[in-house]
Amino acid sequence: MAVITKITTQQKKQDRYNIFMDYGKGEEFAFSVDEDVLIKFQLKKGLELDEFSLMEIHYHDDIQKAYNSAISYLAKRIRSEKEIKDYLLKKEIEEPVIQEVIHKLTTQNYIDDKEYAFAYVRTQINTTDKGPDLVQMELKERGIDKALIELAMEEYSFEHQLEKASMLSKKFIQKNSKESMRVVKQKLENLLVRRGYPFEVINVTVREINLDKPVADELEAIRFQGEKAIRKFSNYTGFEYEQKMKQFLFRKGFSFEIIERFLTELKESE
Repeated sequence: MAVITKITTQQKKQDRYNIFMDYGKGEEFAFSVDEDVLIKFQLKKGLELDEFSLMEIHYHDDIQKAYNSAISYLAKRIRSEKEIKDYLLKKEIEEPVIQEVIHKLTTQNYIDDKEYAFAYVRTQINTTDKGPDLVQMELKERGIDKALIELAMEEYSFEHQLEKASMLSKKFIQKNSKESMRVVKQKLENLLVRRGYPFEVINVTVREINLDKPVADELEAIRFQGEKAIRKFSNYTGFEYEQKMKQFLFRKGFSFEIIERFLTELKESE
């Protein structure tokens, strides 16, 4: 049997200890252990260790190292069980060790997927413009059980959804004032879908927000887009030029009436 001959504290990690042993050929460095493992196995100078004991010590030290790593990961923010598992797997920690760590963290209430789900939903409501569909998808990706997701999503009321969708829409409309009314509506609906809002919320939001621009605003928008068209088709003349302009502006979402007014404006300014 091997005998512990010396135990020293590591210089850089004061909670880890170097174990020196004599396997029959004199003292040599054997392994290092966490302080909790040192205490658990009552490691001390003169203690004899057989092969099975050494294997058990190494296994528990692996658990302790993985546990410490998980605690550091949790210190940054609350995590789901799946996030912790994925994090430890990336560090190439074996599955049995991970299971032990998860059990220990759960017992100590460091992991609580229900609490995580509710906290996540509230955070997304308060700090982002994400709709409920996107939030649900993200919770699913984080390994939260379907029943817990449904329970937590009750925090995201229909009124909340309408309020956030409306705020997002107003910012978008203001930013895209140089686009035609029809294009703004199409882009806005696509944006709300990408942000995870259900069609019921989108329909109500678009209906309640007045997208009907005054004629003066629509004319200002077509003048802005028209400048691009003028440069684009500067090599064309006559009927072909007019047709190219009309096609371009129609694809930009302007009505034939507004297009005709703009083209008349151009002719009068020549």
